[in-house]
Amino acid sequence: MLTQPGQYLSHQKITVVGPRRSAEVSILGPCRKADQIELALTDARALGFSDVPIRESGDIKGSVGCKLIGPCGEVDIDEGVIIAKRHIHFTPEDAEKFGISDKQVIKVKVDGERALVFDEVVARVNADFATFMHVDYDELNAAAISGADATGVIV
Repeated sequence: MLTQPGQYLSHQKITVVGPRRSAEVSILGPCRKADQIELALTDARALGFSDVPIRESGDIKGSVGCKLIGPCGEVDIDEGVIIAKRHIHFTPEDAEKFGISDKQVIKVKVDGERALVFDEVVARVNADFATFMHVDYDELNAAAISGADATGVIV
């Protein structure tokens, strides 16, 4: 199970084939409306993808496509490779406490030895969410933190 209620990490993995090389990636569930591959910028570049858009999850229209290889075969998708835009899921109660509304763009200051301010963080408010910030490994590494160790404030 993941931080968001009902979301999980599958035991199976698939291979994403890029222009330069391939990589095995985890599968998150439940199933989405369309195939979507969320990569960190470093991973996208290593696989040989160029012009991968930074988008909110689910916004794949016009994005880069790739080949996916799994245990039951392979498929070429025309679009779906994105770099996920940093965001925070909020319960309605926590959003109200912080004075945040759905789709509001905020800044989050992360404390620590390499403290920094994440700008352009999209707030996503829904009763089905648990309050939790989602950034990729490139962003975590920039702040020299692990996901579980992160502490910060909304600015």
